[in-house]
Amino acid sequence: MLRTIIMTTLLTTLFITNSNISFAGDIKAGEKVFNKCKACHSVDEGGKNKLGPNLWNIVGSPIAAVEGYKYSKALKAYADEAGNWNEENLTAWFKKPKGLVRKTKMIFPGLKKADDITNLLAYLKANGK
Repeated sequence: MLRTIIMTTLLTTLFITNSNISFAGDIKAGEKVFNKCKACHSVDEGGKNKLGPNLWNIVGSPIAAVEGYKYSKALKAYADEAGNWNEENLTAWFKKPKGLVRKTKMIFPGLKKADDITNLLAYLKANGK
């Protein structure tokens, strides 16, 4: 019995420490990751669109719907099928934008580290609603 408990605890610990799962994300670390995005995006309430759209309140918002920004036909088509930005599609987008929407205008290749993606998502969630 004790052996089973020890093995279960050990395997659980190994899974948690070696998985790419981050349960909440770090907003401050996400702000640092967002520095890679600042040249093209703002994240201020009422902020201006730049080369890319303002990302204020993006999580949960309709895809390709920031007022005043001209989106690619490809992203508009994706918006018709996917609806709103959520954790799942934003994670895929942050990882490889052209992997999610092949003909997007976005030139950023994506983030490689799962923690960076999770932290950026936490930061963007904090900058909305």
